[in-house]
Amino acid sequence: MEPHECLTHTEKWVKDVIMKYNICPFARREVERASIRYVAIEETKVAKVLNALIQECQYLDNHPQTETTLFILPRGFEGFYPYLDIVDYANDELVEQGYEGIYQLASFHPDYCFEGEPQESPANFTNRSPYPCLHIIREASMEIALASYTDPESIPERNIAFAERKGSDFFVTLLQNCTK
Repeated sequence: MEPHECLTHTEKWVKDVIMKYNICPFARREVERASIRYVAIEETKVAKVLNALIQECQYLDNHPQTETTLFILPRGFEGFYPYLDIVDYANDELVEQGYEGIYQLASFHPDYCFEGEPQESPANFTNRSPYPCLHIIREASMEIALASYTDPESIPERNIAFAERKGSDFFVTLLQNCTK
């Protein structure tokens, strides 16, 4: 697979799943503004991935018109547990590089599984994506978005209820369609 393919697939996932089904109520605005950056990282070594993550934070520092980045890891982190390790390392790196409170990470993976949930639970699909992905979010923007949203604490529960109503097969098909 070529890097541009995973970018296309991820953008399709954002539009056809996340935005269309309102999984993230803040996504539509950024899609319509074209302020989401999609970056595929070909590195598989942890240190190089973390270096690329910090470079992406620096990019965001210098490009305020880019609201957020989907930092896609198409190779090397296909397994969910190695992926969770890179999420932990990435969060630590943000702190070490002085980005705590400036950026936060949301995580998505094709095999995402919430702690305590069975692997086949529809709830897991709220965080499943075509490829392992770290979503770099500007904390200041998130604070503004959350302040203007009534009952933001209900978003995860609403998404889980929607996923359970639709069922796993529905989401499997959606994800498969994103990579066609």
